Amino acid sequence: MTNGAATSAYVFRNGIFKKETVTLPVTLDASESLYLIPGFADVHVHLREPGFSYKETVKTGTLAAAAGGYTAVCPMPNLNPVPDSPENLAVQSDCIRRDACVLTKPFGAITKGEAGKALSDMEAIADDVAGFSDDGRGVADAGLMREAMIRAKALGKVIAAHCEDTRYLPEDPKSEWSEVERDILLAKETGCALHICHVSSAVSLGLIRQAKRDGIDVTSETGPHYLLLDAFMRPDSGDWKMNPPLRFPSDREALLEALSDGTVDMIATDHAPHSAEEKSRGFAKSLNGIVGRECAFPVLYSGLVKTGFMTLETLIEKMSTNPRRRFSLGGEEVTPDTYAVLDLDTPYVICADRFASMGRSTPFNGRECTGRCLLTVYGGNTVWNSKRNLTEN
Repeated sequence: MTNGAATSAYVFRNGIFKKETVTLPVTLDASESLYLIPGFADVHVHLREPGFSYKETVKTGTLAAAAGGYTAVCPMPNLNPVPDSPENLAVQSDCIRRDACVLTKPFGAITKGEAGKALSDMEAIADDVAGFSDDGRGVADAGLMREAMIRAKALGKVIAAHCEDTRYLPEDPKSEWSEVERDILLAKETGCALHICHVSSAVSLGLIRQAKRDGIDVTSETGPHYLLLDAFMRPDSGDWKMNPPLRFPSDREALLEALSDGTVDMIATDHAPHSAEEKSRGFAKSLNGIVGRECAFPVLYSGLVKTGFMTLETLIEKMSTNPRRRFSLGGEEVTPDTYAVLDLDTPYVICADRFASMGRSTPFNGRECTGRCLLTVYGGNTVWNSKRNLTEN
C-alpha cells in the first residue's frame, strides 16, 4: 500500500475479502489474521467543538475514530455556535481543517440555533454539509419540518431526523415512533430523502419497513448498544444512559431482525462524550450520551459475526458501504492511501481508560472481544498505530 513491510492480508474489494500481499507502513504482529477495509464511516457522532471542548475536541474525537478503524465521520450540529449559517459553520470548519485526522463532513442544523422556530440558512451551507439535522432534539413543528424537507429535496440533501416527541417520557417508545410516523408521511409528501437516527423501538422499525415497501426514500440507523444490550441489563450507572434509552429485549430482537432484512441500513455509534463528573451521578442524574467508536466494531464482530448471526461482509456493508453511499462520503474501496487494518483473532479487553477520546463512558468497558483496529491510514498518513498510540496514551 505504501513503502514499508510486505505482509499477507485479506483485502475488502467489491463486497468480498480476497487474500493479497500488501505493503504496510509498519510491521504488524498478527499477519495471519489481518483484514484491510476502506475504513468505517460513522454518520452520527458528537465532536463537541466548538462550544464544549471540555467534553471532546475535533482532534481527540477524530483520533478516537481512527482508533476504531473509521476513516469518515459526520458530526452533529448541537454545538456553540450551531452551524446554521455560513458564518457559524465556518467556526466548526476551521476546527476540522486544523485538527481532523480523518474525513469529517458535518451536518448543518435544520433550524436556527436548533431552537425549532425558524429554518436555518440551508441553501447557503448545503454544499459544505453531509445533510441537515437537529440531532439532540426533534423538530416539533410539523409545518416547519415539511418546509425543511421541501428545501432539502431541492438541494439534494438528506434530512437526518432525531425523532423524539417530548410530550412523552423517553422510556415510552411512542416518544420515538410518533415522530418517525410523522416524518415518514412528510417524506412521502415532499419526496425528501429521510434518514431516521438511532432507531430503538420495534414499532419504529415496523413503520420504516412499510415505508420502504411503499417506495419512500427512507433509511435508518441503530447503535451497537441497541443491538447488543437491553434495559434489563442496565446497572445504576451513567455509563448506560443514552437517548433514546435501551428498551425491552423484544425491541432488541426486532432490531436484529431489521438489521438482517435491510430495514436498518447502517450502524452508527452516536458517540456522545461528556466529562467524568457529568457521567458520575448515577443513572438518573447523569447526562445522556455514551462513547462508542473505539469499541463499536469489536463488540459487533464478537457479538454478531463470531456468533454466526451475520457475515463479516454484511457488517462491513452496514458500517462502511451503506453510510458512505447514503451521505455521499465516497471511499467505498480500499485504496493505497486510505484503509484500516483489523486483527480478527487476538482477544483483548476493552479498557475505557485507554481511549483516545476524552469520553470514557461506555457500557462495554471490561468486555472481552476480538476485532481490534491495529492501523488506520487516511490520505497517505498513518493516523492510528495501535502499538505506538497506545504507548503514548
